[in-house]
Amino acid sequence: MIFQGVLLKMDSELNNEINYFLRFDNDFLNVNQLIGKTIKLSFIKNQCLNCSEDLEIFSQGYCRSCFFEIPQSGEWIMKPELSKAHLDIEDRDLEYEKQVQLQPHVVYLANSSHLKVGVTRKSQIPTRWIDQGAHQAMSIIETPNRYLAGISEVALKNHVSDKTNWRQMLKNEVVSESLELSKDQLVDFLPDEVQQFVLSENQLVNLNFPVNKYPEKPKSLNIYKSSQFEGVVCGIKGQYLIFEDDTVFNVRNNQGYVVKIEILN
Repeated sequence: MIFQGVLLKMDSELNNEINYFLRFDNDFLNVNQLIGKTIKLSFIKNQCLNCSEDLEIFSQGYCRSCFFEIPQSGEWIMKPELSKAHLDIEDRDLEYEKQVQLQPHVVYLANSSHLKVGVTRKSQIPTRWIDQGAHQAMSIIETPNRYLAGISEVALKNHVSDKTNWRQMLKNEVVSESLELSKDQLVDFLPDEVQQFVLSENQLVNLNFPVNKYPEKPKSLNIYKSSQFEGVVCGIKGQYLIFEDDTVFNVRNNQGYVVKIEILN
């Protein structure tokens, strides 16, 4: 069986065990069904997620020109505290920025490789947690816009990391801390203007990933440089396919590449 198309990050569903899916233009792949099977990945060409041209992918699935022009890759995406749509100030496209920034956002705590803090749109819960490979997460603040969530994260990351160690996460060498206790310790560091948005209830979410075997020494596959790779899939965590030989493939980081996936057995 063969699937071919431009890579987008995997879709996911939160069940007893997380389900993953890959969407192509005219096809749909249940990625969980690849576990235990030998697959062959082949790089075909580039296809920018914005202009669709066969140009070198610069970042986030976009060619260099698109990355520095389109609102979907504005600096406020990675740094929410730079959001200005609430002030009616445009970065690249005010209409788009209002649509994304002026909606409910959450600040959360998660146990991924260790305790971390993060920001996402409320509509992206629990997808964001799944993408980061968190095995436990909890929303602690809900704000009406991205800016307020961003300044909350800036205040908290002086006391807790905002990064995941991808190797530790994939090896499942994780340190779990009490999210409820951590929340109680951190809320006092929040700016006054967001204290009113602290959630009174703690709703802890546990996430179970479909992994038969965790890698001991994960090595990252760059399909653009390697051209081809063949291996047995033994699990999926975050946005990574995990192979039996400890190779790991970050689907999200390879967005914008047209690939062929052959299921060999």
